Amino acid sequence: MIGDRDLIARFGSPLYVYDLARVRAALDDLRAALPRGAKVLFSLKANPHPDLARVLRLGGCHGELSSVGELATALAAGFSPADCLYTGPGKTAEEIGEAVALGVRRFSVESDRDLRRVGAVAAAAGVVAHCLLRVNGARAAGGAGMRMTGVASQFGFDIETLPYNGDPDVPGTRVVGFHFFPLTNAQDEETLCAELEGSVRAAALLQKERGLPVDVLDIGGGFSAPYARAGERPVYRTLRPRLEAALDEHFPDWREGAPQVYFESGRYLVADCGRLLCTVTDVKESRQATYAVLDTGIHHLGGMSGLGRLLPLSAVPHTVDGGDERDDAGGPRDGEPGAVTLAGPLCTPADVLSRSVEVTDLRPGAPLVIPNVGAYGLTASLLGFLSRPAAREVVLDGDHVASVSRLTLQRTEEKETTAVDTQAVDTQAVDTQTDGAWDEVYEGVLRAALPRLPREGRLEADTDLIAAGLDSLAMVELVVRLEQAFAVSLPDETLTAAAFATPGSLWDVVESGRQS
Repeated sequence: MIGDRDLIARFGSPLYVYDLARVRAALDDLRAALPRGAKVLFSLKANPHPDLARVLRLGGCHGELSSVGELATALAAGFSPADCLYTGPGKTAEEIGEAVALGVRRFSVESDRDLRRVGAVAAAAGVVAHCLLRVNGARAAGGAGMRMTGVASQFGFDIETLPYNGDPDVPGTRVVGFHFFPLTNAQDEETLCAELEGSVRAAALLQKERGLPVDVLDIGGGFSAPYARAGERPVYRTLRPRLEAALDEHFPDWREGAPQVYFESGRYLVADCGRLLCTVTDVKESRQATYAVLDTGIHHLGGMSGLGRLLPLSAVPHTVDGGDERDDAGGPRDGEPGAVTLAGPLCTPADVLSRSVEVTDLRPGAPLVIPNVGAYGLTASLLGFLSRPAAREVVLDGDHVASVSRLTLQRTEEKETTAVDTQAVDTQAVDTQTDGAWDEVYEGVLRAALPRLPREGRLEADTDLIAAGLDSLAMVELVVRLEQAFAVSLPDETLTAAAFATPGSLWDVVESGRQS
């Protein structure tokens, strides 16, 4: 295995390091703890690095995502859009349209308005969205790191006021089941079991009393892992038998896939695969307190600090084997532990990773390791604050360096556009009124990219391109072919879901590019 000092020497400091072997081991452990045959969804919010997502996809995971950016990562990692569940409150018509255009058909909906918005966009695209009703349970079964049910929340339908009896019958949608996510980072196995069992009971009750279908039952996650300190992922020994017993009681056909049972995990799958390597740049005394200033801070390891999630952050690093022998500044030396405050390089007193932590052999130039930060690490931090560069990310697969990359923030100029009216769900922002005045070249490009289009006869302006097989790969191919055929550059802001709806709407975009 490549040593941390070697990694710093090769790639610099600070440095996130992800170990793919640990990702695979975590997935194996989670599968062993869950009911046999259950589907695991990887929550990309925990760490959207495409290499990690790809390994989990190859391990059989589906994707759980809540933005078109996460969808782009999922597609880059090889996930099929049909295997992705799009979640989250406040989904706009524009992002729903992009997701639908790229092939996503399964959505978790949080309210009646959310359901109807998804339906309107899907119907305009000529497809049916399979929707899970996210349910906010009536009470909590136990404690948790973050309570997400049994309280007032922007997430889901309150179970006591769910407005449907039977099929909601919203055009463009088919309700296929329920989505529960009562907690995250459960404090112990008993709490986790109680919460998930409660979700199974609640789903069965809704099916019985409300006549709602349950083809899919997503009962969320809550699987825990240590954060920014030493520790091991828990091994859940009673979870499988308890959940299988609950499912047998309330959904006796679940083993035959009625319903399909889903679980979601981000933290458990990737937390212990990642560590942050950093270096002490200064050690100083201030009014009887010792400060160690690091080359990393809350812009690299914020612990979701911008969301108030884990404040105060309390990282507990350890020194890299083989200490720095320089003796040019103060601080604990020669193996003597000392209580120090670990501060970052940002110009704010809030840039503190830990207070009064015991670190041995701390001195300028000493490399440190902050463990268990593969989840909610870099992308959960204040990346844009003070415009400092992000830490590099190195992915290891055994002794092989699989990739080295760095996230960047870049400002781009955009032309003024008309905002999408998410209340009206206007998916036809592009004018599709055209006389079809394209030539045979245009039709040839469409037919080459979409073999399911009619091979003979003139294409109608309102032909449904998604029904003709337009997916994310075909969309990319189509744009490249059109730009080459007509010597145009199609601006990204014009390539909306509405633009790709029909030959007429897409031709308007091409023609606009030719004229400009």
